[in-house]
Parts: sequence; structure tokens; C-alpha cells
Amino acid sequence: MPADLPRQVVARREYAGAALAEPSLAADPMTQFAAWFADAVARAVPEPDAMCLATASAEGEPAARMVLLKGWDERGFVFCTNYASRKGAHLAANPRAALTFRWAALERQVCVTGRTRRTTAKESDAWWALRPRGAQLGALASSQSTVIPSREWLESRVAALAAEYDGRDVPRPAHWGGVRVLPDTVEFWQGRPNRLHDRLRYARRAGRWRVERLAP
Repeated sequence: MPADLPRQVVARREYAGAALAEPSLAADPMTQFAAWFADAVARAVPEPDAMCLATASAEGEPAARMVLLKGWDERGFVFCTNYASRKGAHLAANPRAALTFRWAALERQVCVTGRTRRTTAKESDAWWALRPRGAQLGALASSQSTVIPSREWLESRVAALAAEYDGRDVPRPAHWGGVRVLPDTVEFWQGRPNRLHDRLRYARRAGRWRVERLAP
């Protein structure tokens, strides 16, 4: 390694992924995503539902964080959050987002860009009902993204709420719910030898999906 390179730079192994060719793609990106997601689950990729969510403020200040995919359908991809959090504030002011799934063991990525919209209260209630009780209490106790005095302070809030709702369902707070990313583009990235990766992007044009090949 040359002496002038940063110490953290390391040599990477070669990619050896199978080809991703246009004839093999599904007619629409959500069907293609379902196939790749099922493959990731079948091959025991850790946390296949983990995705990087990127947002930006009204002034263009970016932020990115890992969140979990709650579900998807022909409309788009859903995650849940505290609407008063930083990402919630970003999306209220600038309702666009980017998602990236990385399934390293398969040498694959899926990159999504699109508009965002809150799910209905009924949908949010359904997601809330699937949340473990401890996670419900945590979401109710936490004013996400705000400064707090200590871990002990947070745990005391959770304990107080646990006592308050002992023997009762934990209600979904109005500030918690789902957000759907309605995709404009969905790129499927397959690692290939010599970094000549296959990148096939579905782009919505005049209401129809068109597939474009991007240079690696």
C-alpha cells in the first residue's frame, strides 16, 4: 500500500456476481424488488429489510440513517417514524427521499428515489399493532431526535408509561406513523468483475416504466 494513502483504505476483493441483463428483468420494479428481496431472505442475508434513508431539509442540508422497511406494494416502500423527528421535519418541508438497500453477500444494491407521502391512519394503526409492546412504549416515550439529559431519564419515562398502561393496549401516538416512498426511479445494481457493474434503472416516464442501463 502506498505510504500516502489513509490508513483505513484497504484492498477490496474482486466482485464475481452473475450478470444482470435486460431480458431477465420483470416488467415493473416492484416485482423485480420482490424477487431480489426473496432471494436475500432465502440466502439468509442479515437484516434484508435494512435500508439507508436519505432526506434533506428545506435548505438542502442532507441527512442519512438506517431504517427498516415495513412493507411494499405497487405504490411504493413503507417505513415508520416519529413525524416530529429530524427526518419527519425534513419530509414535511421537502417531501422527497432516497433509499438504498445493500445486500453485500449477494453483491447487490437497490437504489430508490421518489416522492413521499404519509400512510393513512388506518395503515399506521396496523403497523403499530405489529410493533412489540416494548417498542411501542419506547416510541411513546421518545421525542425522537431531541436532546435528552441521560439514558436514565429515558428509561424512567418508559417505566412510567409501562405502569400507566399496565394491562391495557399502548395507544399509537398521533406523531408516529408510516411514510410511503413513491418511486420515480428504482435502480438494480449487481457487482461484476473489474468494477464493470451491471446497473439497470427503472425510470417512470409519462406514467410508464422504462429500463435504462447506466455506466458503472
